[in-house]
Amino acid sequence: MKKMYFREWRVASPTYWGILAILAGIIAIGGVAVLYMEHSGHWVTGMTNQVVWGLPHVFAIFLIVAASGALNVASIGSVFGKKMYKPLGRFSGLLALALLAGGLVVLLLDLGQPGRLLIAMTYFNFKSIFAWNIILYTGFFAIVIVYLWSMMERKMNRFTKPLGFAAFSWRLILTMGTGSIFGFLVARQGYDAALYAPMFIIMSFAYGLAIYILMLMFIFNADKRELGDAVLFRLKNLLGVFVAAVLFFTLIYHLTNLYAAENHEYEAFILMSGGIYTLLFWGGWVVLGGLVPLGLLYHPALGKTRGAIVAASSLVILGGFSAIYVIVIGGQAFPMAMFPGKTIVSSGFFDGVNGAPMAYSPSLAELLLGLGGVAVVILLTLMAVRMLCFLPASLSDEVADPHHG
Repeated sequence: MKKMYFREWRVASPTYWGILAILAGIIAIGGVAVLYMEHSGHWVTGMTNQVVWGLPHVFAIFLIVAASGALNVASIGSVFGKKMYKPLGRFSGLLALALLAGGLVVLLLDLGQPGRLLIAMTYFNFKSIFAWNIILYTGFFAIVIVYLWSMMERKMNRFTKPLGFAAFSWRLILTMGTGSIFGFLVARQGYDAALYAPMFIIMSFAYGLAIYILMLMFIFNADKRELGDAVLFRLKNLLGVFVAAVLFFTLIYHLTNLYAAENHEYEAFILMSGGIYTLLFWGGWVVLGGLVPLGLLYHPALGKTRGAIVAASSLVILGGFSAIYVIVIGGQAFPMAMFPGKTIVSSGFFDGVNGAPMAYSPSLAELLLGLGGVAVVILLTLMAVRMLCFLPASLSDEVADPHHG
């Protein structure tokens, strides 16, 4: 490999400021949506006493999960010693921080009263997985920031590998903690599954890498930097492996549920009769988010075109949103059967309903809040690469591929 030089993003100023203005506008619209929900109350959203985690939670959880996966590129370089990935580590850490920040912004603004976060940060209930997640999120920021410092400061380079191990371990625990939120909840028939913890880890690998590939291609293309086939094809092949693993875990999860008779009604709801949830599961999660990207990535001709890589990465992200929507919203829309096989009296709060699906329709305000969080991610990323040297001046095959020539 030739000597690697890093420099700031030097896209033309009118283009750069135009992009920032658009992103700032989306964030402002999201802020107006938050003020509207805070002023009017959450009754203006689609959330109810039964579906208490709505579309903003889908965005927040997706971004938080993807943050862990985005750091995977840096881990491959520093922890596993793969030389081709080392120049990509800085941007990997930056994108991980931006994704987590965007996800937490949405999560915070969806609390009803964001000031309650102070209580959650000062009074810990260590029996709650939510309390543990606050520690995991703050720890992730701290470790990744120091990890980035070790990669960008030559005097700190000797600490990159041990810090890489720390970041690698911490992000696995973080994603496992996010999955455990659902794995530990027994109050919903669709949750209460230990498999959610490892499944969320492999989901993070796929979704984070898909976002990483799209952002890397956009930044290099806008700045007219060379991104060689060696790096790009290595990333897209890795993405295919992760997508296949997500489909495998999805299959195992539903086969496990079908083995237990108590889950048959829930499985029938998700797989056959759940309306929008069934459509999102088969159409979004499995087909568009799994099978189609695999076909594009590994097709002997299409798989070598950049348009197919962009399409596959975009579909993986859309499939990820579908998957999180089905898990989060679908799991609440089908409540646990409190007394299976019995006729019971139900109250106005539906606490006595035996497995009847609950209606949920996301409002425009919820969607705008979620899109505002996505805009925060992109804005933070583009501002950082403009100011600091996070990316190499070139990733051509001659520079990036240790086996070139």
